[in-house]
Amino acid sequence: MTETEKRDYEDLCECLKKQGGNYDLALIKSAFEFCVESHTGQKRWTNEDYYIHPVNVAKIIVSLGMDSQSIAAALLHDVVEDTKASVDDIKKMFGEDVALLVDGVTRINKLTIVSKEEERAESLRKMLIAMGKDIRVIIIKLADRLHNMRTIDAIPKEKQRDKSRETLEIYAPIAHRLGIRPVKEELEDIAIKHLDPVAYSEIEGLLKVQKAQRDIILNDIKSRIEERVKAEMPGTNMTFQSRVKSIYGIYRKMYLQGRDFDEIYDVYAIRIITDTVSDCYNVLGIMHDIFRPIPNRFKDYISTPKPNMYQSLHTTVIGREGIPFEIQIRTYEMHHTAEYGIAAHWKYKEHITQNDEKMEKRLAWIRQILEDNDSSGDATDLVRSIKIDLSQEDVFAVTPKGDIINLPMGSTVVDFAFAIHSEVGIKMIGAKVDGKIVPINHVINTGEVIDILTSSQAGRGPSRDWLNIAVTNSAKAKIRQWFKKEKRAENIETGKADIEREMRRENMHFENESAEEQFLEETAKRYHYNDCEEFFAAIGYGGILLSNIMPRLREEYNKKNADKKPKTFDDIKAKHTTASTEGVVVEGIDNCLIKLSKCCAPLPGDDIIGFITRGHGVSIHKRDCNNVPKDLSSCEEPDRWIHAHWSGDLGAGFSTTIQLAAVDRAGLLGDIMNVAYNMHLAVHSLNARKLKGGDSVITVTINAESVEHLKSIILKLEKIEGIYNVERVVQ
Repeated sequence: MTETEKRDYEDLCECLKKQGGNYDLALIKSAFEFCVESHTGQKRWTNEDYYIHPVNVAKIIVSLGMDSQSIAAALLHDVVEDTKASVDDIKKMFGEDVALLVDGVTRINKLTIVSKEEERAESLRKMLIAMGKDIRVIIIKLADRLHNMRTIDAIPKEKQRDKSRETLEIYAPIAHRLGIRPVKEELEDIAIKHLDPVAYSEIEGLLKVQKAQRDIILNDIKSRIEERVKAEMPGTNMTFQSRVKSIYGIYRKMYLQGRDFDEIYDVYAIRIITDTVSDCYNVLGIMHDIFRPIPNRFKDYISTPKPNMYQSLHTTVIGREGIPFEIQIRTYEMHHTAEYGIAAHWKYKEHITQNDEKMEKRLAWIRQILEDNDSSGDATDLVRSIKIDLSQEDVFAVTPKGDIINLPMGSTVVDFAFAIHSEVGIKMIGAKVDGKIVPINHVINTGEVIDILTSSQAGRGPSRDWLNIAVTNSAKAKIRQWFKKEKRAENIETGKADIEREMRRENMHFENESAEEQFLEETAKRYHYNDCEEFFAAIGYGGILLSNIMPRLREEYNKKNADKKPKTFDDIKAKHTTASTEGVVVEGIDNCLIKLSKCCAPLPGDDIIGFITRGHGVSIHKRDCNNVPKDLSSCEEPDRWIHAHWSGDLGAGFSTTIQLAAVDRAGLLGDIMNVAYNMHLAVHSLNARKLKGGDSVITVTINAESVEHLKSIILKLEKIEGIYNVERVVQ
């Protein structure tokens, strides 16, 4: 080894020494040497020797308290993918356990998560299957992603955003569900820094401004607490810590929930760690005696742990300085679980197997997500499960018998009913919350006692509207299963009508009925259905979403009609260009009037074409607009269609309309306008109407600078509580 390599190995050994425990140093050293040798001559995007990356991943694995096999696998995780070494080579040199871990991480590395929705969902499915076989695989992958995020500034801006979005939507929720808090928070903070740098800088600035004052106040509070607790509970072993909420945690409350910084009560927290559960509750009583507790800000996660096994008492109080802060009280064992999550199994036990009873219980959610996805028939439900079912915040509701049901934030009584049992959900006719009748779209709050009203009357069952009301993938899957089983004839009729309507809307026309039937039969087989009836039924009960398959159908339709050799847009003869005040360049016409058509409302970034009108200049349409002929050579007056594209100087913005579908609730419009205000959007009009079943449809006309800008607006709106669909309106 070179001097540099020796120093890097010594640094790794120092990490092992600080962590303590019995490590197989011979195995780790051999893995280090093989890693360095295999990656010789390779460079990372940071221009440093490639082996530096796996070594840093191994250090993260060490900090999580993982075992020797995990550390060796971390050192070797890129060897099979990037060098000539094979899994068999790893097995011969380092044993079957290390080889299986390296193979699992290699398979995940080959998955492309930021891609088409169906491909993305299939990648996630494979990742979850790998996790189910050995959870250490995903822990190593999380460490790999964490180090890549720490060095993300070295890659192009566009890739930074893609990696950050993927991290925030997929890897951070998995880290949260596994209970690995430090990894989760660092992934989130780095991701949001690159996705919304302005907001990140603002929050970072607010924290820096208050740092000096905060440290003084927190130290004073810690001293007061320590003095009082030691006086009333002498001889009790306790540790006192202070912590500041992560930037992403503050971001969620400021920008997604519309709160001011001063309205976030848990930015600062004091943590008290003690030996026993009874000590925790005794300390809680002392805290409420010293400080004034804020009503409805107490959470008992000891009696009701979070799904990731997090346990602690949380109470928010106000000190004599008038500053609210949170106090967290937990035992040392709970603290280890809160910091290391599932990795604590390896940190405090030497021989862990995947058949360990506690391990099985903690990994049950992986099987549940895969089972729900298999039954739904729609692969993209898996993506929604990661975003919703693994959400960071949960609510706890109580059955009349006192059982506690844990659900993601934003869940409705429909989700609650199906969480109790499938039959309860299917037979539900209503619900009572704290003794009062509520609509089935009622959003659950923690602590509510919910009584599901059921009926055994024949013919009763869920409504199709429930698919839009339910939030959890599990509830949606059970509703679809019922419709699949009980309403086949109705599903076939509904599905056939839906797809025929969409094909007409997409201007997909066939020579005769036989040609259309043949096209649909081929489509059904492509999606692994035996015949059209099965395919229509899947659409009817929601197993297939038309919004997901129509782009593919349109592509197949265009291929089948390619033999007609229609005149393409690029075939239009280009003449000299001139830019208009609308930011559009048309071919061969000087100083003409440009009008953006209302039928498709094109935005910068859309592919466009111009149509020469009589007396009104050139009307600009999107290329896929229904009013633009598919075959220019055979349309009427083909010479009136003219090539056009966006210029570099696009002006201040363009008016566009978006439609939001949401579960109606108080404050919904205020939340929408708050997003518009924070994004500095000009809102020209807003119209809302209530639908049957408690839903609402809101139409908003705003100014957007480009298609990419519009996508970012839609992304922000989709995160508002209750909104389940946002789309651009084409009139």
